[in-house]
Amino acid sequence: MSAHGIEEGDVCGRDGCAGRIEFTKPDNCSCHLSAPCSACTRTYLHCPDCDWEAEQYVINDYLVTENVKTNVYEDWKPRPLDPSKLDWHSKPHSSASMIKEGVYPPHMTHAEVEEKVRGTFGGRFEYFGDGRFKYVAYTD
Repeated sequence: MSAHGIEEGDVCGRDGCAGRIEFTKPDNCSCHLSAPCSACTRTYLHCPDCDWEAEQYVINDYLVTENVKTNVYEDWKPRPLDPSKLDWHSKPHSSASMIKEGVYPPHMTHAEVEEKVRGTFGGRFEYFGDGRFKYVAYTD
């Protein structure tokens, strides 16, 4: 866990700062023409008290927080999974397998999920139910 705030609403905590982190407001929004516009998709996390700013984006399945001024990665964590669709994180397991752990919407069946996550040589569920699964995919 980070010693500093990294999400909207967190206390900043940098050098004792008690400010709350918020997203910057977009300049020159043109969503009324074509949403979402580039101004709205390029907002930053910002602390109004100490002027800290950071950008968040996904790199290799991780949500990364990068300080705008120093270009230093301040935090990285697995990106949030979207339960409205089949979504998973791939994790190492062995030299011949990998783990696919994720979420699926209520309408999907066991077979439909396995069809999408199956390894080259098959695999097996360690658990499946209540919208969550863990699958060992055999890859070699």
